[in-house]
Amino acid sequence: MSNLPPLNTETIWAIINEEIDDATVNQLVWYYLGYRYEESSGKWDTTGVSEEWLIEYPEPPNFIENRPPTVKLTRSIPKENKQILKEKLGFTGYKIGEFGPRQTRRATAANWLFSYMQS
Repeated sequence: MSNLPPLNTETIWAIINEEIDDATVNQLVWYYLGYRYEESSGKWDTTGVSEEWLIEYPEPPNFIENRPPTVKLTRSIPKENKQILKEKLGFTGYKIGEFGPRQTRRATAANWLFSYMQS
C-alpha cells in the first residue's frame, strides 16, 4: 500500500471517473481508516483502526464488492459532508442507466475520502 496516490481532488475525480482501479480505491479507504498491512508478518496491523470499525471488520472489507461496509462508510460521513462532492467539486452524480452498484460504491468511497480530507 506504499504506492497509493496522494489524497487530493485529482485522486477523488480519478476514483469517480474510474481512472483508478477498485483495489487501489479499497486500499486508500483502508489506509485512512487506519489499516496497515505488515509485509514481514503477512498480517494487518489494526492499532490505528477505530474500535467502531475493528469490531465489525478486524480485516479491511472490500468496499466495492460488498454493500454492508459501504453502508457503514456512508453512515460515518458527517452530516455536513454528505453532499460534499456536489458542493465542493460540482459532482452531479451519475446519469440513470449509466451506473450500477459498483459506481455508487466508488462514489461513496470518494465522498468519504473527500470528507476525510476536509477534516
